[in-house]
Amino acid sequence: MAAIDRPYGGSVNLGSLLDLPSMIVPESVVLIDTTGDGEARTVTYEELRGAVSQTAGLLTSLGLGDGDRVGIFATNSTAFLEALFATSAIGATVVPMNYRAADEEVAHLLADSGSRVVFTETRYRDLIESCRPDSLERVIYLDDDYAGLRDGADEWPLMNEVDDDDLAALLYTSGTTSLPKGVKLTHGSLSGYIMGANDAADGSDLGRMILGAPLYHIAGLTSMLNALYSGRVTVVMQQFEADRWLELVDALEVTHAFLVPTMLARVLESERLGSASLASLEAVTYGAAPMPPAVIKRAIEEFPDTVGFSGAYGQTETTSTVAVLGPDDHVLDSDAKLARLSSVGQVLDDVEIRIVDPEGNVLGPGEHGEVQLRTYRAMDGYWGSEEKTRVTIDDDGWVHTGDLGFLDDENYLFLSGRSGDMIIRGGENIAPEEVERVLYEHGDVLDAAVVGLADDTWGERVVAAVVLRDGGSLDAVNDHLKEHLAGFKRPEKIHVAEDLPRTSTGKLLRRHLVPVLEELGL
Repeated sequence: MAAIDRPYGGSVNLGSLLDLPSMIVPESVVLIDTTGDGEARTVTYEELRGAVSQTAGLLTSLGLGDGDRVGIFATNSTAFLEALFATSAIGATVVPMNYRAADEEVAHLLADSGSRVVFTETRYRDLIESCRPDSLERVIYLDDDYAGLRDGADEWPLMNEVDDDDLAALLYTSGTTSLPKGVKLTHGSLSGYIMGANDAADGSDLGRMILGAPLYHIAGLTSMLNALYSGRVTVVMQQFEADRWLELVDALEVTHAFLVPTMLARVLESERLGSASLASLEAVTYGAAPMPPAVIKRAIEEFPDTVGFSGAYGQTETTSTVAVLGPDDHVLDSDAKLARLSSVGQVLDDVEIRIVDPEGNVLGPGEHGEVQLRTYRAMDGYWGSEEKTRVTIDDDGWVHTGDLGFLDDENYLFLSGRSGDMIIRGGENIAPEEVERVLYEHGDVLDAAVVGLADDTWGERVVAAVVLRDGGSLDAVNDHLKEHLAGFKRPEKIHVAEDLPRTSTGKLLRRHLVPVLEELGL
């Protein structure tokens, strides 16, 4: 447990983030749901809280209660939120699941979590049934039988009392290097993070936030919770699509947005961008994956001058954001700020940070090592794996992030990759992210990935895969690499691909890419 305490006293059920504002401003609009076939539908706090009450009654009628796991395998919607808050209301644990997961991962999510009930959509019926473990007692389809079951249930009007350390949510990691791990997040960590940063809604106009990130990811989940608790209206997108995002921002006068780097890149490539106004947009936050400097520089140039950009760095294991690169840092009026654009900012007040070497010694400014973080909202461990938990959180509460980086003289954090991704060629350490950053700087490159493949002579060799713009030249890209990278860091071979394996939040699935490149004989 960190020295930094929670920002409030007493235990607060995660569901109270809806309960409290619904008592203060019941008739205020909380959601604009764009996921249906017709026009966007507005939902008030009172309407959402009433539906949550009946869904909670449905869950209790199925015998669920404290500590039970309830899975949600679905795209974003109001019904998703009803299921999420209803699960919290009865003291159960919500398990949002990646609906884009492959069969093996779906089977793992269902069995590992031990979810007794799963809310899903009919499009996933065959997938769920093919992976269904014995522990799964009931499947409810949000776009089919759910509404009737909910409306026929008795109300459950209260939020169950919980302890801060009770499990509120089980969020699975993206599984970029192995099967996803279940991260245990408590009521205290989630509620403390939201309530420590916001006041409850009081009817003030805080604008509109568009939710394009999936709710199974910590960034999407906390973006929604922040908006809902504080009173900023959430515009719910079922799934992100760049043209649709631009259309909704203008049509619904969106003021705030969160985008992962690949989403922002797609917006910038959209043919609709040139005709979009974006006049209402005030703030864009990005995070959840490394942001190529070339992408954010272009966004600053292309978006209206009135838009302020912020970068957010965090992990599921730390309940989302731990460091922020603020709007002023994106005003590129000096060489120092231009250099700082490659950082992830400064840590928040409720977080401690240190950089350590492999022996655990704390390093000074400019010295590279592993980033370690300590905060009251660190995870309660990995579900069903004390061994993995001990590797990630030490006895003093420090989270060993696996991220490599350094702090500058002003405590800005710069990341240089993941320890497990490091390529070792002839004894030289090569960070894939450094090579990718140089690839992104060339205008012909839309997407890039760098991995190490086994080599009898060098141990590993550097290989890249890129997605080129129409008419792009691989020869020009190679010339760019020769100019900007040392010889031992340059990819020996570059494969031109149609797309690269990424999660829905933009993280590169290197474990999926390596066998593809090996099979191609690179």
